[in-house]
Amino acid sequence: MQIHTHQVMIRSSMAKQGVLAPMLAVALVAIVALAAFPAVHSIGVCNGVIADNLPAPSDVVKLYQSKGIKAMRIYAPESNVLKALSGTGIGLLMDVGNGALSGLANDPSAAPAWVKANIQPYQGVSFRYIAVGNEVMDSAGQKTILPAMKNMQKALVDAGLSGGVKVSTSVRFDVVTDTFPPSNGVFADLDYMGPILDFLASTGAPLLANVYPYFAYKGDPQNIKLNYATFAPGTTVNDDGNGLTYTNLFDAMVDSIYAALEDANKPGVKLVVSESGWPSASGFGATAQNAQAYNQGLINHVGNGTPKRPGPLETYIFAMFNENQKDGEETEKNFGLFKPDKSPAYSITF
Repeated sequence: MQIHTHQVMIRSSMAKQGVLAPMLAVALVAIVALAAFPAVHSIGVCNGVIADNLPAPSDVVKLYQSKGIKAMRIYAPESNVLKALSGTGIGLLMDVGNGALSGLANDPSAAPAWVKANIQPYQGVSFRYIAVGNEVMDSAGQKTILPAMKNMQKALVDAGLSGGVKVSTSVRFDVVTDTFPPSNGVFADLDYMGPILDFLASTGAPLLANVYPYFAYKGDPQNIKLNYATFAPGTTVNDDGNGLTYTNLFDAMVDSIYAALEDANKPGVKLVVSESGWPSASGFGATAQNAQAYNQGLINHVGNGTPKRPGPLETYIFAMFNENQKDGEETEKNFGLFKPDKSPAYSITF
């Protein structure tokens, strides 16, 4: 799922929530090749497919390879994509699809069947994470996430596949509140997030979070400067709570999640930014120049981590292509790094 209409608090702004690390070793477990790749470089790209004019999966994977992109996120199991990824070493974050959550939570046979259908046949795919739910905000849907995660974890263990792939869920940034200054960050609903964090801590899986400075900037352009939102120099923000200085909004948002993890007594749970990006057309602040500045800045930056947590931060850019069938505001159709004909939407270097 890739529709972005979130709210978050940054200085009382309304915002919205977003690669990856390269990989070192490939672990062959049972019949599946699972990649375990520590961070060397930290960028992957989400492969959204809500469009009717996209290249064939084999051509998409070739484009990833030609650009040196080491990781991909897909939002549901897609057999043609999985076949194309086989043997490439491209790390994969694969969603189960929000429509599958109820079945995975309530039917004991659903998770083993899902693993048998979507992981076991693809021996050469470097599975890294399974995202059980993406930006699920309704209370009924949220109640299915933890049982579905537990059932998926058990299915992987029973299949002998739990060593190289981690089960998590991808949350909107606004599961965190009081995010300004970053040191104030706390989870808005710890009754919901607490048990999920307990599960992640028990399995060593990271929390996946979608982080979008664009929506924070769009929601409060008077208080959030464009240069601060797009990694350009010129603005610094001091956080008296943690003694750190911030030169870009992405770091501040991410560090507010780290603060929330500490507040929840789960500082050891790692974080992966499962989406982040900037639209290039059709809305406020949505220009090719701003998108290029943000995404190139993100690529150049995440290898260094944040002021609170230095070191590579695995981050996925949303998205590989513009998607002409996305719902919502017109900007939703223009998050792509590339046009459907595979030409760049603007200059970008990985």
